[in-house]
Amino acid sequence: MHNRVGFNRLGRKSSHRKALHRNMVTSLLKYERVKTTKAKALEIRRTTEKMITRAKVDSVHNRRIVAKMMWDKDVLNKLFVEIAPKFVERPGGYTRVLKLGKRAGDAAEMVILELVEGTEIVSEEEPKKTTKKASAKATEEKKTAAPAKKAAAKKAPAKKAAAKKAPAKKAAAKKAPAKKAAAKKTEEK
Repeated sequence: MHNRVGFNRLGRKSSHRKALHRNMVTSLLKYERVKTTKAKALEIRRTTEKMITRAKVDSVHNRRIVAKMMWDKDVLNKLFVEIAPKFVERPGGYTRVLKLGKRAGDAAEMVILELVEGTEIVSEEEPKKTTKKASAKATEEKKTAAPAKKAAAKKAPAKKAAAKKAPAKKAAAKKAPAKKAAAKKTEEK
């Protein structure tokens, strides 16, 4: 039976598992994205989220507790200075798991584990293949669109020149009544 086991052993001895865990967490915080298997990602996610929660409050005590798990001082500093402040308002869920499909060699489920804030969702899938008809239509549309763009570009300078002249006309129109009013005042005097 498999009752009440608190974590996935990942088929490794404890020393190997701890080293793998430490390295994966460090890589995730360093690069903010890791491509790995689903089983590893789910285990690393737990530790990373706890570390980010701890790093929200920058104190010597919290730094020492996180430093037990992560030995790279530069990444430790990055966690407390850059990463954790992004998540101050967020109550949890600092990471996301994006499924990539099965690995070719052993059919292991592959995922991307990344931090949520400040990252873009980028799919590593191959571009979809298009049929000959679709590609022919696309090239045809490009050819018809090019002359239209050129014609619009030629009209644009004329519109800009007209737009520049229009404010000058409006300003002159505003000045004319003022001049007339000033002339009337001088006549009355």
